[in-house]
Amino acid sequence: MASNSGQNGIQLLLAAEQEAQHIVNAARAAKQARLKQAKEEAEKEIAEFRAQMEAEYQRKVAESSGDSGANVKRLEQETEAKIHHLNAEASRISNDVVQMLLRHVTTVKN
Repeated sequence: MASNSGQNGIQLLLAAEQEAQHIVNAARAAKQARLKQAKEEAEKEIAEFRAQMEAEYQRKVAESSGDSGANVKRLEQETEAKIHHLNAEASRISNDVVQMLLRHVTTVKN
């Protein structure tokens, strides 16, 4: 009888061990499933963020390239105006500069 109750105790321990193993395995499977789900959600969020940033970049590129023709025209007009202003100033003071140079060249100092 003592042997029989010992066998029952061992059987109980083996059954408890198997049940614990099943619980551990189920917990591992649940953890893996949660990790996989979290990874998929993170990848989805990353893809959405990347698409949003790409759309923003494309919008900015489109804005800047759309205005490039207008910017070039504006810069050309500004450049022409500055060249015209410099030519007018040069012709206005050229006589004074020539006179000053002649005076310094022809003046003799001891």
